[in-house]
Amino acid sequence: MRLGISNAEAARRCGLDERRYGHYVSGRREPDLATLVRIATTLGTTPNWLLGVSADDGLVTRRSGHTDRLTFAAQSLPEKELGLLVTLAEAMARHTDDAEKDADS
Repeated sequence: MRLGISNAEAARRCGLDERRYGHYVSGRREPDLATLVRIATTLGTTPNWLLGVSADDGLVTRRSGHTDRLTFAAQSLPEKELGLLVTLAEAMARHTDDAEKDADS
């Protein structure tokens, strides 16, 4: 996941010391559960995504990571914006299906 922010900025947003956050990022240390949840929430993802696991198959693929991130983001949207997101996603899916059908013809 790329937010376009430095580790220092991510640490600041999470309310963590930059050095401590750096240990988590590098894998030298592991955060406790509360800290893991705080980091995930701040970064707009899930603890499972940060840990590299998925409910589907136990391993995060690029697609399952995107799905987890989309689900997490959708939960924070107001109803109107969520409806727009669903409409957009459905339109993109139809466009993809149409493009695949055209390629098969």
